[in-house]
Amino acid sequence: MTERPLDLDAVKAFIRVAEFGSFTRAAEAMQTTQAAVSLKLKRLEDRLGFRLVERTPRYVELSARGATFLEHARELLEVHDRALSAIGGTRQRLTIGISDHVAGPDLPALIARMNSHDPELLIEVRIASSGELLQSFDRRELDTVIVRLHVGRNDGEVLAEERLGWFAAPGWQPRADEPLPLATLAEPCGVRAMAGRLLDAAAVPWREVFVGGGVAAVSAAVMAGIGVAALAPRMLPFGAVDVGARLGLPGLPRLPVLLHTRVRDGRPLDALAALSAAFRTVVRG
Repeated sequence: MTERPLDLDAVKAFIRVAEFGSFTRAAEAMQTTQAAVSLKLKRLEDRLGFRLVERTPRYVELSARGATFLEHARELLEVHDRALSAIGGTRQRLTIGISDHVAGPDLPALIARMNSHDPELLIEVRIASSGELLQSFDRRELDTVIVRLHVGRNDGEVLAEERLGWFAAPGWQPRADEPLPLATLAEPCGVRAMAGRLLDAAAVPWREVFVGGGVAAVSAAVMAGIGVAALAPRMLPFGAVDVGARLGLPGLPRLPVLLHTRVRDGRPLDALAALSAAFRTVVRG
């Protein structure tokens, strides 16, 4: 083996493949092509003299030596990033707003993914409704927002489209001759407004029985048997039941999740690409 130094871009590609378990997601995070990531990884393997990952048509997993090298690869990039930060003198900052209907229980994993991508980047995260976040973005209080499609907006990059359903607790039954009890987020909430419009158009009587300050509160109300909520499946604990078909409720459309950003280059853009790729993985599964 020669003394030729390791290619840091190739090391970064290996880390992203290991984190996402996918060449496609790694390429999205690095804003490049799957072929380019594969080539970088092949060159790194040739340089090291052993295989880092085992590729199959269905999945990607680390080899035994790849798993050992991963820790060293992360340390190498961390030292590199600290050196650059020391030279620059100040930490770069990225302020992000994420809709509560988008973040949900996956938020810790998404933040961890961004931090692992660039530990030296200072990340500020604000959780609020899509409407509030878009207003803050327009006032330039936030660099980036990830939100549900909002009435009156046709800009932003579509990250994914997510299915919603009418969810209730296992065994929950509506009471005869009573309006459908709904658990909703507090206004302003686009999903709340959409659900109400669809029920009215289908002539389904309904009434709010619980208004939560966040998706976690609405999810808790659903699992407590208080009523039904229009939510994405990933927002609810395992066991929640989609009762839409059984109750004859109107179908809910797949709602796009949009990225609005003014970030155009540098380390914040790299971290944002990693977050976007991680979010697509969360939504699509």
